[in-house]
Amino acid sequence: MIFVFRLIMGVILGILICLVGVIFCLFNPRNPKNVAKFAHIFSVTFRALFGVKVITREYKDIKSLGSCVFIANHQNNYDILVAGQIVQSGTVTVGKKSLVWIPFFGPLYWLTGNILLDRDNKSKARDTLTFVVNEIKKKSLSIWMFPEGTRSHGRGLLPFKTGAFRTAIAANVPIVPICISNTNKINLNRWNNGYMITEMLEPIDTSNMKKEDAKALMERCYQMMSDKIKQLDQEAAERNNHKS
Repeated sequence: MIFVFRLIMGVILGILICLVGVIFCLFNPRNPKNVAKFAHIFSVTFRALFGVKVITREYKDIKSLGSCVFIANHQNNYDILVAGQIVQSGTVTVGKKSLVWIPFFGPLYWLTGNILLDRDNKSKARDTLTFVVNEIKKKSLSIWMFPEGTRSHGRGLLPFKTGAFRTAIAANVPIVPICISNTNKINLNRWNNGYMITEMLEPIDTSNMKKEDAKALMERCYQMMSDKIKQLDQEAAERNNHKS
């Protein structure tokens, strides 16, 4: 019964947020500040509905840092629920053009200012990095990317692809790792799903790096994030065991 209640309420709330968001964004379309605004709304709403308590830790000087490439581990569809509160104003994601056709969510995704790419067009795909870098510079954007390239679904931190790291180096902006503790134990048929933690690590300067350094930067970030996620998983487990 809890699952059914949450499913129904989740659909209703999701549609309402999207509808209100589309109307709001029509008065200020494609403003990248709207991405963080609605990420926060989705996060606060759905973590309350799903019985999740989130501890969010930002890097203390992040507000004054300017454009960045944020990288986060990608576990499942609960990412936005747990990490939405840490999304910074002016941060957008890069998605497929086909996302715009998803009922309710698609129009909001486009109107909030996210970057849509035709990833099925191989000739355009080769220019993706250049296009994203130009958008960062032209509009003073930050980009949120998942370097694993797919959801891990409980398989641990998957190998990274180099795209996010080549983007940060080409745009000459810091790369900021964001680590999210295990979300795979969220059970929609359980009232209390306990504590989860999102932590932003210290930014890594790329100003003296060249494109040949992307692989080493990727490996460095992978190790940092892997170690931190293990710490966060242990901390979250201890908090949850203490509360139970």
